This record gives sequence, C-alpha cells and structure tokens, in this order.
Amino acid sequence: MNAIITASELASELAGERPPVVLDIRWQLSLAKAAGAPEFDGRAAYAAGHIPGAVFVDLNQELAGKAGPEAGRHPLPDLAVFGAAMRAAGVSADRDVVVYDGGQGWAAARAWWLLRWTGHPSVRVLDGGLPAWEGPTETASPAPHPGTFDPAPGATGLLDADEAAALARSGLLLDARAAERYRGDVEPIDRVGGHIPGAVSAPTTENVTDDGRFRPAADLAERFTSLGATGDPGQVGVYCGSGVSGAHEVLALAVAGIDAQLYVGSWSQWSADTARPVATGPDPQ
Repeated sequence: MNAIITASELASELAGERPPVVLDIRWQLSLAKAAGAPEFDGRAAYAAGHIPGAVFVDLNQELAGKAGPEAGRHPLPDLAVFGAAMRAAGVSADRDVVVYDGGQGWAAARAWWLLRWTGHPSVRVLDGGLPAWEGPTETASPAPHPGTFDPAPGATGLLDADEAAALARSGLLLDARAAERYRGDVEPIDRVGGHIPGAVSAPTTENVTDDGRFRPAADLAERFTSLGATGDPGQVGVYCGSGVSGAHEVLALAVAGIDAQLYVGSWSQWSADTARPVATGPDPQ
C-alpha cells in the first residue's frame, strides 16, 4: 500500500462502507517559547475545525516520552500510553488509518512511523495535510468506538546511537535537518551544532514541493540514489533533531520505494553526550 493518500482519495474512502480511522496530529516545532510567546496549540487548532470524524492526538503527550538529555527531546512513548491513545481514537489492526497535520507533514509522519513500527499494517499520511483538504470540516469532537490495536514493536527499523554511528560508516545515514544545522553554522535548540561523523546532509524540506506535497516517487528515488541509497535492506538510516522531521524523511524514502531505519533520539540525544564526536562543515567527516 502507498504510504500517502491524496485528499480526493481520502474523501472517497470516507464516503465508503468502511472508512478509515482519521487522526489529526497538528503540531509544530516552535522557538516562540524562548521569546516569551505562546507555543502553537494543536488542540485549539483542532477544536476550530478538522476533517469530519478525525480524532486529535497530542504528539508531545501520546507520541513521545519524557524528554531528557539521555533520551532526546521526543523519545519513544511509553507503549501503554501510546496504545491507549490509539485504541481511544478507534484504531484497530484490521482497519485502515489516515493521519494528517497542518501541512508540514512532520507530525503526521511521526504518527505514521510509530504505528508502522508497532505493527499496524495499513497507515497513510494525507499528502499536503489539512490545507490540501477541500471537503467540509467540523468542530465537534467524535466519540469513536474503542479500537483494539495492541502495539508490538519491531515491524520497522529503529536505530540507537551506536547503531546510527555504525551505519554512517557501513551504509548511508541521512541527516534530515536544515543544512546550516548540519554544518554547525547555527544551532537554535541543542547543545552544539554539527552532525554525526559520516552522516550525509539531506534536508527533508527538499522532499516536498512549495505546497507541502511530496515530489513524485521517481524524483525522490533519484534524489536518494544520488545521495548513496542502494535499496539494500538495512543500509539506510535517518536522524534529525528529535525524531520528528526524520520520520518525514523515512516517509519520503518509503514513497520512493526505499526502506529506512530511524534514529529516534537523533541530534538532541547525540549532542547531549559530550563523549560522542561531532563533525562540522559541509562534508560528512
């Protein structure tokens, strides 16, 4: 099954006899808190209008665990918490799931990756997010029939810090952050700028068009092949700042037909450990 779905395809499926479960994962990385401004409120955005029947899922509370230097800013969630949230949203293993966010795609990709990693067989991301949706919206919160999904980790690839470092030497480790953070020119969030030695810069923003939709699969495949992806199992990994935009790059790779593993701790975990090496500049080493 394709990893993404268009708005017209979703509208058609929602009108069918067995519509998919739809999850609203609106979230965005914001530095506003440091400037004293309020952070983006995904729940408020959901309450103001969402795709009919969609259930809101909080990325920070239900798709991530407690942040800390040893785990990173968005570590894996407690599976009991994650599973309960999915079941409350109506998710079952035998029912399709569609996830969307405000258009950037990062938060939706995080939900897509987690559901796939924990064994759900049919999850797709709405290409272009809510801005691509041309149908009606609603403000009422649905009361879905509880689902039965039981998370079982391991269906897709997960890397820890040591495995990511090894893959940077033996295969291809892609850094999905902005190029200036990869080079170490700036670092607005973490302890230090730079990248994991051997990692290749591949900003996830280059996988989409100006409207936030993914570039054609053939174009994505050409891009990743030019970066060194061979398509061999277990030979491509991705990291980012905290395992959110990296999930979006894993999704882009899936659209291109390339399996990839995610280092969830990512730079927020790696850079917090002063014993780990840091490379700077435009070259991998």
